[in-house]
Amino acid sequence: MKKIGVLGSGAMGRALAEGFEKHGYSVMLGTDHPNKLSNWQSGVNGKVGSFQRAADFGDLIVFAVKGTAAISIAEQVKGSISGKTVLDTTNPISDTQPKNGTLEFFTGPEESLMEKLQEVAPEAHFVKAFSCIKSTSMVNPKMKSRPVTYICGNEESAKAEAAEILALFGFSAKDSGNAAKARVIEPMSLQF
Repeated sequence: MKKIGVLGSGAMGRALAEGFEKHGYSVMLGTDHPNKLSNWQSGVNGKVGSFQRAADFGDLIVFAVKGTAAISIAEQVKGSISGKTVLDTTNPISDTQPKNGTLEFFTGPEESLMEKLQEVAPEAHFVKAFSCIKSTSMVNPKMKSRPVTYICGNEESAKAEAAEILALFGFSAKDSGNAAKARVIEPMSLQF
């Protein structure tokens, strides 16, 4: 059984961790404050640890941290995620207040957060996935037809692995291309 390290304990991280457990995977939920999640146990295969422990634990990594913390956390764990598929669910949403009801990004049009993460951890196989799906709809959503979601990344085998996981979770993956395509995918998150 493949082990999953989920970095991030917010709604998205917990939803995906519980989804992986539901599908029989062993999961460690990584957080800066493991003591706050001491009661988190969605099943027999769920554990809680630091970001580093979860990164070491996982054969596959889910990167589900707050966008403004993502680069710092990637720097902390880059050695542990080297050579692994990393499902990048992050979006570069600024900590500033929305203007006219619209969230703002801290990246520009010629860059994406995923590209920055790939630069920090060049040996990791980042795949943008789940970043435009609400946490309540990430695991086998009940819809009339299978929803399509976009992925991108530089490593073909990692994208294939991401597509398999998305299929398991009830989605069809559409491969958009290399990591630069995250510049198009990340802004889709502003629609929700």
